[in-house]
Amino acid sequence: MTAGARRALPEGGGLRIALVGPVAQSIPPERSGSVETVTAMLADGLVARGHDVTLFATASSVTDARLHALFPQGYHQDMSLWPWELCELFNLAAAVERAAAFDLIHYQAEYYPMSLAYTRVSPIPVLQTLHHAPAAPEVALWSHYGEAPFVAVSHAQARLLSSLTVVAIIHHAVDPGICSFGPTPDDYLLFLGRFTAGKGVLEAIEVARRTHQRLILAAAESKYYRDVVAPLVDHRQIVYVGEAGPTEKVRLLRGARALLYPVQAGESFGLVLAEAMMCGTPVAALDQGAVSELVDDGVTGGVFASLEALIDGMPEVLALDRAQVRARAVERFGPDRMVDEHVEVYTRLVAARRHAERTA
Repeated sequence: MTAGARRALPEGGGLRIALVGPVAQSIPPERSGSVETVTAMLADGLVARGHDVTLFATASSVTDARLHALFPQGYHQDMSLWPWELCELFNLAAAVERAAAFDLIHYQAEYYPMSLAYTRVSPIPVLQTLHHAPAAPEVALWSHYGEAPFVAVSHAQARLLSSLTVVAIIHHAVDPGICSFGPTPDDYLLFLGRFTAGKGVLEAIEVARRTHQRLILAAAESKYYRDVVAPLVDHRQIVYVGEAGPTEKVRLLRGARALLYPVQAGESFGLVLAEAMMCGTPVAALDQGAVSELVDDGVTGGVFASLEALIDGMPEVLALDRAQVRARAVERFGPDRMVDEHVEVYTRLVAARRHAERTA
């Protein structure tokens, strides 16, 4: 449904929210996509709270919110939608053009916060969530709009955004109904993520070989996989199963003895960590980026300073109580917490803008 003219507030004083997601693929994604997964959960959670939400996304998206779509499907599926930046910009502009219908626009930046350019022209607050760990030159450029409000997804990311206006730190959530508990694991370790050097797939293979464990690799094939990883796959101890869709991903996580996360570069969050722990699967990770924020060392997994320490600590990780891992994940990463924290931020920003308008 296309967003129309300004509507009255919903019963109970709910907010009118424009939630702008990426248009690379549908929301939620048919395959992998942490930004799309979290955006879908946030949209539906806000609707369940009685807020009037319009999701700006592809027409292939499925949501409890109103759906405003410029494109039938994402530019990952339709290669005629190029350049991709223009598709993202058109989708964002559609929300700003309809600003009179909303109290706030929230942009989920899959690549970079192009929403900053609307900070001073939008009549309502434009909030941005970034989903990667930015480099210093990026942040320096964004500081031209230093007053623009950001939600950081971790304290690690907030430190990188220290010269900008971070109005809240809100960890992502995982649906415990989808990431169901796996009390009895199978006989394998799991690597689930993109095939890049920074994700640590070679280190995961080394862990498996040195601990005499079977390892399943699940990710989309890439040039890095073909050139670097594929020669190490023997289909017995090191097994490649391709990219996992949502159902297959949960099945793999529930059956794994542990998720290996030996990342070589810090990440802003790492949704797969929360997904694994929600399934009751402990995590063995290197202490990079937000890892120590998300994994409770000795409770939901092990956080290690080096690969040698991780290999030595694998017996303790594999011995962790999976029911306790699940219980702690439900406590920390349930959807209700994420939605409530976003509503608090939205309410604060809308109230501040209305106060400024009254006193201008």
